[in-house]
Parts: sequence; C-alpha cells; structure tokens
Amino acid sequence: MKIRLIILLVLFHLTSNAQVLSKRTTMLMGGRFDITIVGRDSADAEMNIDTVIREITRIEHLISDWIPETQVSQVNANAGIRPVRVNDEVFALTERAMYLSGLTNGAFDISFAAMDRIWKFDGSMTSMPSPEAIARSVEKVGYQDIVLDKINSTVFLKNKGMKIGFGALGEGYAADKCREMMLAKGVRAGIVNGSGDMSAWGKQPDGSDWVIGINDPLRKGELFAVIPLKQGAVVTSGSYEKFVVFGGKRYSHIINPATGYPATGLSSVTVFGPSAETANGFSTSLMVMGKDAGLKLLKRHPEYSCIMITDGGKVFTSKKLNISRYRQR
Repeated sequence: MKIRLIILLVLFHLTSNAQVLSKRTTMLMGGRFDITIVGRDSADAEMNIDTVIREITRIEHLISDWIPETQVSQVNANAGIRPVRVNDEVFALTERAMYLSGLTNGAFDISFAAMDRIWKFDGSMTSMPSPEAIARSVEKVGYQDIVLDKINSTVFLKNKGMKIGFGALGEGYAADKCREMMLAKGVRAGIVNGSGDMSAWGKQPDGSDWVIGINDPLRKGELFAVIPLKQGAVVTSGSYEKFVVFGGKRYSHIINPATGYPATGLSSVTVFGPSAETANGFSTSLMVMGKDAGLKLLKRHPEYSCIMITDGGKVFTSKKLNISRYRQR
C-alpha cells in the first residue's frame, strides 16, 4: 500500500507581479491525484492542470487492466493464446517493469495481477491460510513466463490465466510524464501526486522549496519527518494501516509475489529519486525484500535513497541520506 504524503505549502500574500499556485484534486487511474501548478496567473495555472488531467486520462486508457479496451487488457485476454501487438509506449513501460521484476528477483512482479487474494485485511481473518492455499495463490504469477518481442512490439503471456498490471507503477509513470510535459511547456513549478507517487519540479511562488511530510507509522496522525523536495520524486509504501497478527507476528498486506506470503519486518519505506515510476517499484520491493537486501539493492542505484522504519520503530537510511535534521522526534 502506498501511503499518502503530505504536501506542506507556504501561504503568502500575492503581489501584482507574483506567480500564483493552483491546486486540484481528482480521481483517476483508480486513485486520487492531487495536481499543483504554479502559473503566471490563475487562468494559466488552471489551464495547465486541465492539460495534466487529459494526459493522465490518456495514460489510464492506454495501460489500465480494468478497462477492457486497453492494450494491456488485450494482452491479458490472450494469455496462453497469442502475442498481442502494443504501441511503443506500452512496450517500453512493460520492458522497464520486466527489468524491475528481474532486478528485485520477483519482489516486484509485473504479473502480480493474477495473484489470488486469499489474505484478508478487513478483520475477517481468524487464521493463516494453509501453505497449500498460499502456494496456489501465486501459481499464475511469474514474470519469467512473459515474452517480449521488441522487433514486432508484442507481449505474450505463456500461460492461460496470467495477467500483467502496472497498478501503482502506472501512477508513478503518469506523474513523471506530466512533469516532463509541463517542463517542456515552460511551466516552472508544480507537483503531480498520484496516490502517493509524487513528482515535483521548481519552487513555490515565494521561492521556497516544496516541503513534504512523511507520516510516522507508529504514531497515527503525527509526522516522522518534514523534508524539502527539489526536482525529483518521492514515494512511500507502508504496512501500518493494513495488516494481520498471527502468533505474535505482524503480516503486511503487501504480498511477496514470489511466495504468496505477506511482507514482514518493515512498517514504512520512503524512496527518493529522479523518477516516481522507479521510486514506486523500489519502495514496494524494499518492503518485500527487507532492510538488508533493500539497502544492498539501492547501493547499486545511488541516484535513489531511502528511509526504512521497522515494525519495532528502528530507522535505517541510505548512507547519503541524513535524516536527523528533518526528523520531528
């Protein structure tokens, strides 16, 4: 589960030559998007928010696996039957998701959409599923059984019942694409926040950095840290709102696609870096991989950094990230 990050905006009095900040919230891609744009005036900012919304809608109707007409849905409908030709944008996104799947040894898996939802986190579970049921729940999951043909731009799922889905990765992709679009148009500052996948650029109208608040997973309603965000992205994944406890052990609602078992040990992972798409993939994967393997992975990708908070409240960060000056406790 992605955790919503809090954008802390500075309030200021406008002068006649000041830029203005406009913000709008809308539901897209199955989640909430908060779009903040700094413009020459209100009309300019609102027009650019409209442009961002059109772009997110376009992406939704290209990659969503719950809309039957999309190319991704057609790939899923033809699992075990035939390859499906997709356009360059969908192929490139699939290719990056496949790379991430291999990089994390399946901690992230593009074919997770076929997983049976046998774990319930609504209070109705009274015992753990059996090992046999857990194994069956991931029988159709396995990125290794996806065939990409770059020459023909096709995607083929080898086995019937397989599915691919971009889920939150798609929201991060949309946030990144909108940032690129706004920068290309000369829009100097803004934030596109897709259900916690936050892509930012520029500064607030008063010249200060954007500032985000990271929730404290162990103290509901309190902030763990308040951090300035310059051009780049930040994503938080957390397990502290949805989990079950059996035998004194806490099981997260974030499931390991390779095993079918919930992630354990970490309550929250926040990843910073240049791309919201990649930061999203890393944040979810690190929840599954755990502290040691996760830090080792990010060490090979120094453009990304992270904050990890364990179930017991211990804090670990990438070496280059000094969190002490931003912590609220």
